[in-house]
Amino acid sequence: MQRRDAIKTGFSLVGLLAASSFVYKEYANAKPVLKLRPPAALDEDEFLTRCIRCGLCVEACPFDTLKLAEFKDSGVGIGTPFFTPRDIPCFMCEDIPCVVECPTEALDPKLVTKDGALDINMAKMGVAVVDEKNCVAYFGIQCDACYRACPLIDKALLIDYKRNERTGKHAFLLPIVDSDYCTGCGKCEIACITDKAAITVLPRDMVIGKVGNNYVKGWVEGDDAKLKDADTKMHLDSKKGMKYLNGDEL
Repeated sequence: MQRRDAIKTGFSLVGLLAASSFVYKEYANAKPVLKLRPPAALDEDEFLTRCIRCGLCVEACPFDTLKLAEFKDSGVGIGTPFFTPRDIPCFMCEDIPCVVECPTEALDPKLVTKDGALDINMAKMGVAVVDEKNCVAYFGIQCDACYRACPLIDKALLIDYKRNERTGKHAFLLPIVDSDYCTGCGKCEIACITDKAAITVLPRDMVIGKVGNNYVKGWVEGDDAKLKDADTKMHLDSKKGMKYLNGDEL
């Protein structure tokens, strides 16, 4: 009996070691993944609270854009939906089936609804960013692939025409992103002709800045109202000042 138990224990340990080895290998090979959520996803913390990992949004997507995060998808909650634009972008379905199928409103229809109807153009999945050092348009090569691919052409993605002073006879056709309109669908990214896309969709909270209440857009009516809550007092750090006067690093 003892021999039989010993054999069972041995097999159990071998299985455990094999499983541990597999998990470690998956962890070691895992790469951080940018979290581009489906349209109308709530803020990340709230989204993770409400998402029940049911996969209905993934099943509803007619283009196989969405996938459920696995263990190897480091940085993304396991079982939650996300997409990688360079693989398959969001094709901006007008009926937004992924949002309609969500049972918990982790994908909130109200975020993509206007005048009582769904409007995919209100989606804020991310925002495109241009790498000017590696975008061939900034070399002077005529390329407007990302611009032509944009579903909100001349709104989310525009072309800025500039004279090429280097040649004196050609024009630069430079892609410019307007974050107010960019939905983060990623069609521009997959259309980019460079080996690694020179226009990339990133999560909005990584890109969009926050001005604060101390700055007023004088050309926007009523914007000066924010000054009533602005903190106009000076906040001096005496210790930091002493370090500076003594030649220490700040």
